[in-house]
Amino acid sequence: MAAVAAELAGKSVELVRDMLPSALRVVALANALDPFSKPFVEYIRLGGAATGTTIDVKMLHGVAEVEEVFPAMESDRPDAVIIQPSLPTKRVAELAISHRIPSVSVIRGFTKDGGLMAYQSTEVDLYRQSAGYVDKILKGAKPADLPVQQPTKFQLIINMKIANAIGLAVPSAFLARAEEVIE
Repeated sequence: MAAVAAELAGKSVELVRDMLPSALRVVALANALDPFSKPFVEYIRLGGAATGTTIDVKMLHGVAEVEEVFPAMESDRPDAVIIQPSLPTKRVAELAISHRIPSVSVIRGFTKDGGLMAYQSTEVDLYRQSAGYVDKILKGAKPADLPVQQPTKFQLIINMKIANAIGLAVPSAFLARAEEVIE
């Protein structure tokens, strides 16, 4: 099973632009200690190039740097931030709210933790696909002979409590695209 989280981070740039057409600069907060930060950043840069959005990458090495990055961005304020899920997402969401910066990640829990928006593969479908693979393996199939499966369904979650808290008007057409809206 492939999670495609890095690819979804690139799609997040497009979603930021769809929600905030005036957004020209997005900061990607990446976990320097995570081996998946390289593809995460690559896909965000590709998303930036495709949408004409400037991407500024901040490689963070620990919790102390998470605390320092938002105050440091005040002088050159971004239009939004995209957060790698291996960072302390709850704290990053709190900081984004206090600095009134729209925040996006690729995990559903991020919106529950106070993030503005998440875009991820639909978990129920991934569980169904996984169950099918378990069944095949238990019936004797060799895992190496099974093709890698990728998600085919995705969901957009928007936390309107956060949008209101940071003074962001989410266009109704964009809101209509969401599979879930947290009120």
